[in-house]
Amino acid sequence: MIPVDREAYQLMHDGAIALAQVEATGVRIDVPYLERTIEKVGCRIDSETEKLKQTDEWKVWEKKYRREANLGSRPQLGQVLFGELGHTSKNKTKKTGRFSTTVDDLEKLDIPFVKRLIGVEKLKKLQSTYLRGILRETVDGILHPFYNLHTTRTYRSSSDSPNFQNLPIRDNRHAKLLRRAFIPRNGCVLVEVDYERVEVNVSACYHFDPTMIEYINDPTKDMHRDVAMECFNLTLDQMTSGVRKLAKNQFTFPEFYGSYYINVARGLWEGIDGFKAQRADGMGVREHLAGQGIDRLGACDPKQPAVAGTFEAHIQVIEKYFWDVRFPVYARWKRDWFAEYQRKGWMKSHTGFLYQGVLKRNEAVNYPIQGSAFHCLLWSLIRVVWWLRKHKMKSRVIGQIHDSLLLDVVKGELNDVLAAVKQITLEDLRKAWKWIVVPLGIDMEGSDVNWFEKKGLEA
Repeated sequence: MIPVDREAYQLMHDGAIALAQVEATGVRIDVPYLERTIEKVGCRIDSETEKLKQTDEWKVWEKKYRREANLGSRPQLGQVLFGELGHTSKNKTKKTGRFSTTVDDLEKLDIPFVKRLIGVEKLKKLQSTYLRGILRETVDGILHPFYNLHTTRTYRSSSDSPNFQNLPIRDNRHAKLLRRAFIPRNGCVLVEVDYERVEVNVSACYHFDPTMIEYINDPTKDMHRDVAMECFNLTLDQMTSGVRKLAKNQFTFPEFYGSYYINVARGLWEGIDGFKAQRADGMGVREHLAGQGIDRLGACDPKQPAVAGTFEAHIQVIEKYFWDVRFPVYARWKRDWFAEYQRKGWMKSHTGFLYQGVLKRNEAVNYPIQGSAFHCLLWSLIRVVWWLRKHKMKSRVIGQIHDSLLLDVVKGELNDVLAAVKQITLEDLRKAWKWIVVPLGIDMEGSDVNWFEKKGLEA
């Protein structure tokens, strides 16, 4: 992948300089808090490990492996759970024939010992990779992550030392422990500016599906809500935000990125329990589906047709409607785009970058969209950095995470900075790039305490 237009090269050139300035500024870290948290997490790990060693499962484990017994050994864990204790496993790895002990597979088991073991492993990663990793890279109370524009095939950015773009956010407890370590400089507010659904919006600039564009333009319409109602046979008054989020994460986005009904059905079915999905009146979604005649998932085996009455068969119907009726133009564009790539061996993004070489179908379709979406942020970041220096502001951009910017904003400059950021990200970008045919949106949050305590801001 290479920039083939002068404008594309200039974006990379200016972006590298702007990101170097972001790196040099860095993010302020509450070092005493970080050190205390590392110690507290260490104590929690020791306590939870000791509890694991008081269980019947560990007694069986120790009896089998004696001095070799190791809680960190996944092969040993698989043999103890499925060989010695007789728990059922649906998955074995093809290469080794061993029982699968990936986190995803283990989390499906309703075994207290396993849940505690996974919890300990997550705490260890939080402590070593994130908390200690940040402390190790912090100099004089400031963290300076690196940002790269040359390491990913999609032409998105990457980050290292530490990876600022891979901080945990899904586990709220861990996110809280970690993000409280990021604090504003004295007299400043930490401000995060996030492009809302930017990849969905940018995709519409490629395929021009009228239904998608209508969803984007009409704030009264909600694509994720509509899809959730279909996936779970719910009426509008039965809908909840949790069910909407489940459909968004386990159906809509996987379908956009190239998944299909077998994987989607499995993810939705397992997500019902993970999200504790309920109707607005409190009835569980699984109970609701059973009342609709759907009380089992189905085999989810690509070699077997879906059986009528299973959730798998239901999602197969929803998927067909999704692409054939709701987004047929998008579906046709994906077929045509990939066929054109196969014919030429390359394709060019709207931002002037050439994608070539051996690419799978999903890669050929998704990479230009993902790259162009990031370039919207990169273009905006460059202009925000320029604007702050031009107007002699003391506020600075201090971080970048794919679709969002992090700034340290002097309190007295807050209103001016927010107004400028809004103008650059929503108006100036569309004037510069005429191919953006739908409106863009941003979400701004800030805190004068720490990154976790952020709340909504209005420009």
